[in-house]
Amino acid sequence: MNSFIIIGKFVDIRQQKIYPAEVKVENGKIISVYPIDGTRPDIHRATIQDYENFILPGFIDAHVHVESSMLIPSEFARLAVVHGTVATVSDPHEIANVCGMKGVEFMIENGKTVPFKFYFGAPSCVPATTFETAGATLDSNDVETLLKRDDIKYLSEMMNFPGVLNGDEEVMKKISAAHHLNKPVDGHAPGLRGLDAKKYIQASPNPSAGGAVISTDHECFTSEEALDKLKYGMQIIIREGSAAKNFEALIDLLNDYPNEIMFCSDDKHPDSLVLGHINQLCARAIAKGIDLFKVLQAACINPVLHYKLEVGLLREGDPADFILVKDLEKFEIVKTFINGELVAENGKSLVRSQESGIINNFSCLKKKVKDFSFPLTIHHSPFTIPVIEALDGQLITNKLLVTPKIENGNMVCDPERDILKIVVVNRYHDAPVAKSFIKNFGLKKGAIASSVAHDSHNIVAVGADDESICRAVNLVIEKQGGVSAASPQPLTKREGIEDSYSMLLPLPVAGLMSNEDGYKIAAQYTAIDKMVKEELGATLASPFMTLSFMALLVIPHLKLSDKGLFDGDRFCFA
Repeated sequence: MNSFIIIGKFVDIRQQKIYPAEVKVENGKIISVYPIDGTRPDIHRATIQDYENFILPGFIDAHVHVESSMLIPSEFARLAVVHGTVATVSDPHEIANVCGMKGVEFMIENGKTVPFKFYFGAPSCVPATTFETAGATLDSNDVETLLKRDDIKYLSEMMNFPGVLNGDEEVMKKISAAHHLNKPVDGHAPGLRGLDAKKYIQASPNPSAGGAVISTDHECFTSEEALDKLKYGMQIIIREGSAAKNFEALIDLLNDYPNEIMFCSDDKHPDSLVLGHINQLCARAIAKGIDLFKVLQAACINPVLHYKLEVGLLREGDPADFILVKDLEKFEIVKTFINGELVAENGKSLVRSQESGIINNFSCLKKKVKDFSFPLTIHHSPFTIPVIEALDGQLITNKLLVTPKIENGNMVCDPERDILKIVVVNRYHDAPVAKSFIKNFGLKKGAIASSVAHDSHNIVAVGADDESICRAVNLVIEKQGGVSAASPQPLTKREGIEDSYSMLLPLPVAGLMSNEDGYKIAAQYTAIDKMVKEELGATLASPFMTLSFMALLVIPHLKLSDKGLFDGDRFCFA
């Protein structure tokens, strides 16, 4: 590998200084950092233009499900490096729920084909709950096998917080394995406060051990909740994804807890990834007046220290993982280097697409319209039914009690009141369709469907009529995965039109990802997202991302699995 020298304004996060410097790289490592103070004539030949850019460590996404980008890891990397991201702490939980250990292996091996630093965890909750049908199971022995691998850095988010609080044997074995191997345990306990939060954080077969065994949480949606968890030793990861957005609620914590805060996207769709990544959170934090060095501590340093990542921090002997930016306000990326290799320059990715095979787990037959009818079972009137209320920018939902619209003995969609039907179809074998109702999607007609449906990734659909729901679901089944939209009237001609009445973005890799060019997939996703808003009337900022979380049982308050309506507060069927 060639040697080279970079000259610019060196951002020294530890010393909280910025000064002109020369960074010398050989064989992928930083071999020297020389401040330029005018006393060294051999390097003082640089012109004023050489000092225009700032040199700082690369950004790290401290918790992300790569699968949610709808891109395989190698394509995710192609898009992310443009924004100065050099590494991710990646939870392969989604593909593990579909394909098990083979899915985790697929992610690791595909990630190795590109110059990018993916650090994967061992999924802790496969399946996430016993109240849904997943495609695989990872027991404590499987998890321990993964944790013993050098390329598995941590135990992924422990979503089964009731299992932790109740001392479930399998749950505690997984946590204990990570603890004994000195690998961090990621948390996932939305809304948990007080003594329950303390018990969860200090989870251990040996309660007298103390300390934070479960050491991070990216699910806090209020600063009060985050402060509670910080008090018991947790680090807080501020999340800003395509659906869940907690930045505004939590960012002020960075003022007082610069060493305990990290940034993440968690779930980021391809159109959003094209526009930006962790650099956007840095820019927003600076715009709020937060100290530059505290922002960069969270974005660049803390994930490396917490997860013990092999990512360079601009020290002599470190891997040459760093970026050049035009300014320290908008963080416009000029160049991104990983292990001394230039991987992005001036908005263009230099990472090459890699050929990839397909791994999947999909076995169900197409459905009929009658499968989606919802017969009335209560014969007295008036009566109410529980309805899911989706919240824009949040994973949590509300529970409403609503009088349903009745036609011919069936409960039906009521678009005028924005009461739409939501269904979950088991993708692993043929089974009865689970049905309920949902508010806030805003569809005036038609339906949308997706095989991206956290956590078990059955097919989830929302629609204004049964015929459209059936068509959208069958498009996904026919292609063995994807996101789709169907309309009862002809659609405006645009890229991705499957026929006059529907659109589809195929996702053949586990029904979660495409193995095609990431920028092409982002454009196709943008097209279907735009159609759903403009022609079907969806009012959510990210309707498909929100849809994907309506089967996520571990997030309160009301969700739908393939087995039925689920109360996330009582952790049982509603």
